[in-house]
Amino acid sequence: MKSGVIVKVSGPLVVASGMEDAKIQDVCLVGHNKLIGEIIEMRGDMASVQVYEETSGIGPGEPLVTTGQALSVELGPGLISQMFDGIQRPLDRFMQAAESSFMKKGVSVTSLDRTKKWAFKPAVAVGAAVSQGDIIGTVQETSAIVHKIMVPQGISGTISRIEEGEFTIEETVAVVETDSGPQNLTMLQKWPVRYPRPVAEKLVPVEPMTTGQRVIDTLFPVLKGGTAAIPGPFGAGKTVMQHQIAKWSDVDVVVYVGCGERGNEMTDVVMEFPELVDPRTGASIMERTILIANTSNMPVAAREASIYTGITIAEYFRDMGYNVAIMADSTSRWAEALREMSGRLQEMPGDEGYPAYLGSRISSYYERAGRVTALGSDGRVGSITAISAVSPPGGDISEPVTQNTLRVVKVFWALDANLSRRRHFPAINWLTSYSLYSDQVRKMIDRTLSADWGGLVQWMVDVLQDEARLEEVVRLIGTDSLSVRDRLTLEVAKSLREDYLQQNSFDSTDSFTTLNKQHRMVSLIRHFADGAYRACEAGLPFAEIYRATTDIREKLARMKYTPEENAGAFDAIGQDISAAFARLLDEGGQEE
Repeated sequence: MKSGVIVKVSGPLVVASGMEDAKIQDVCLVGHNKLIGEIIEMRGDMASVQVYEETSGIGPGEPLVTTGQALSVELGPGLISQMFDGIQRPLDRFMQAAESSFMKKGVSVTSLDRTKKWAFKPAVAVGAAVSQGDIIGTVQETSAIVHKIMVPQGISGTISRIEEGEFTIEETVAVVETDSGPQNLTMLQKWPVRYPRPVAEKLVPVEPMTTGQRVIDTLFPVLKGGTAAIPGPFGAGKTVMQHQIAKWSDVDVVVYVGCGERGNEMTDVVMEFPELVDPRTGASIMERTILIANTSNMPVAAREASIYTGITIAEYFRDMGYNVAIMADSTSRWAEALREMSGRLQEMPGDEGYPAYLGSRISSYYERAGRVTALGSDGRVGSITAISAVSPPGGDISEPVTQNTLRVVKVFWALDANLSRRRHFPAINWLTSYSLYSDQVRKMIDRTLSADWGGLVQWMVDVLQDEARLEEVVRLIGTDSLSVRDRLTLEVAKSLREDYLQQNSFDSTDSFTTLNKQHRMVSLIRHFADGAYRACEAGLPFAEIYRATTDIREKLARMKYTPEENAGAFDAIGQDISAAFARLLDEGGQEE
């Protein structure tokens, strides 16, 4: 440890002298209250320290001590269902230690509970050869997650002792005989947050991540191990979108990072998630969720660390072979913390005052996502899907954070303020959004559903694009100038928008839709469109077709609230569509 003296305090930045033996990224204890900080710049014996707590009351002359260790997170049983702050302090135990509902300076708590005992079951026997990444045992952490205890990095040898029983995370569960002597293994590991955890091999993402959100799964899908961004103006629904994906996506673990957003949004998560049941496991959604909270009223500097805390925890569960989704809300607030610290360091600014290295920092974060073969002899495969909200001022996506994000992500869910004002949720604009995984996912779903999913989706895209073209004509010369077929196209597009793409996140049935139900819904709208076009080709006027299909359109509008198990209801709608158009064509023929 190296001691220095504080010479200057500027907000979250503290400068200390006498630090010639310290190094960048060392964690420091700042002032008499021993606030947690991290060295971010060295100039001779002067160290600039980013402090992760409120620095008011600290003055020149107070001591500053380095620990000689990098900012790290604790990894082990006890992570799931917890809410941590940006530097992994558990907020429930922090509140107990501080005896207050507010953050207090200098309060120190361990990230993981040292007193709780966990039931450890060995996965290897005495005499087994193990190396880094091998699973030596398991702990049933929640009903949904089996926590796999892995050999730490740099250790390999032969198991000389391993026991089954209940242990705290610091007690020895196994002993490995290595070349340098016996090594005691516990269930606790530590890892520096700014360094990616090593893997055996990086793989190409292949499996779709279904979210239950129809506009995403149908038009703009993401793969497990992929990257996606949700940019949009204030109030367009970025946070609600991330909440929906966190609730219903078919991943094993969700890490939700509330980075600089309002506190009531994290409160919604804490209050709502425990009551929700995961449709795949039947357990509470919180039993596979980890929350990192660094809201707008928490220290600004810790925002920058919160993203790295979240992705490191995600990598840990990925190494167990799990599919993990990490939600960052929002990377714009994270970038603002970078901008503030860069300004206080008097670095040369880039676009709009952001640091010149903004692009590389954003890229390095998204590069930690992906599908990998983890270290270990069993060749297990895990993935991290990174989904981040971006909050461009006024919805201007030409600003630096959005543009640097779009350079590296493969999926762009562009939220539209106009759709949001019309209460269309999700407010993803189907004309400006895109997914570079679309073709790959369509072919996969074709095989899974044994149906022409790709053809249906392409037809849907064509109709929505035709609608955009026809709306320009309508604005110029009115609806009456359109042909019967074009007017029918507008009606079909309206059904796709309101009956299919629009969802009700507060309705228990409509909040989540399986791929099978999505296929049924699009097929019925396509069936309706084919019948309408046949009637048009038979020479029937638009008014007559519109009047004769009133009941059908009402049934199509209500089908989103029909439970998937009620297959007969969907079949009945299809039969009603066929009967209605057969009757309409028959009556039209008789009139002729």
